[in-house]
Amino acid sequence: MKYKKIFDLKNRVAVITGATGMLGKEFSLALAEYGCKVAIIDLDLKKVTSFSDRLTKKFGVKSVGINCDVSNTKDVKNMVKSVEEYLGPIDILLNNAASKSNSLDEYFKSLENYNIDTWKEVIDVNLTGMYIVAKEIGSKMAKRKSGSIIQTASIYSSMMASDQRIYKGSRYLGKEINTPAVYAASKAGVVGLSLHLASYWAKNKVRVNTLSPGGVFSGQNSAFVKNYSARVPMNRMADKEEMVGAVLYLASDASSYVTGQNIFVDGGLSGW
Repeated sequence: MKYKKIFDLKNRVAVITGATGMLGKEFSLALAEYGCKVAIIDLDLKKVTSFSDRLTKKFGVKSVGINCDVSNTKDVKNMVKSVEEYLGPIDILLNNAASKSNSLDEYFKSLENYNIDTWKEVIDVNLTGMYIVAKEIGSKMAKRKSGSIIQTASIYSSMMASDQRIYKGSRYLGKEINTPAVYAASKAGVVGLSLHLASYWAKNKVRVNTLSPGGVFSGQNSAFVKNYSARVPMNRMADKEEMVGAVLYLASDASSYVTGQNIFVDGGLSGW
């Protein structure tokens, strides 16, 4: 039983931002199934409340849904206060919120035609929001000398650039798609931020790691799936459930000597 216990997360308090998104939902379900008390954080109050109630009914864990704009410091401070009042001190932060802007047409524009306001909008959530949430929760963890922070980045960050050839004929949500420069820049910033925080809080026994998913299937058209899969040693896209194992590992004591790492879950793409 010695090694089984190091994966035990029962009654730990976990905050998941971007919790009603594709990956956020899976992360929340997994942490609740493992016995965490979970705070479901996202923009839409109705969605976070409904999902939180679902987790409580399904797994019998205490849960709360809080709507919060992670790029707004006041919002984040109030969110953290509410979580701790309702669930207790935070043990796990899954810093996962990200934005594709309010307009997909603007988000997927070419580099030459990219609007600086769209750039700022995405950076505000993907990087500044990540910093604000990490600062507010991580500082409390540091005072208690305990905690694990997991920040969602991407393979398209400081490790590798997107292959523009895979986007020929590719569509998603009815739109022609690409990987905008703002996405790559913001996710590279997340990796750099995680390294800094890992070093900064190591003495306080707060671990900070990054999860970098590869391409996850979520309804992309056949052209994209074919083009992308051909670039991956495992010759396919990921299923969303395949991101969960790394999160459970990084959240638990199984990774007690792991900090400042960027875990790639990408079917081997970063190895080529």
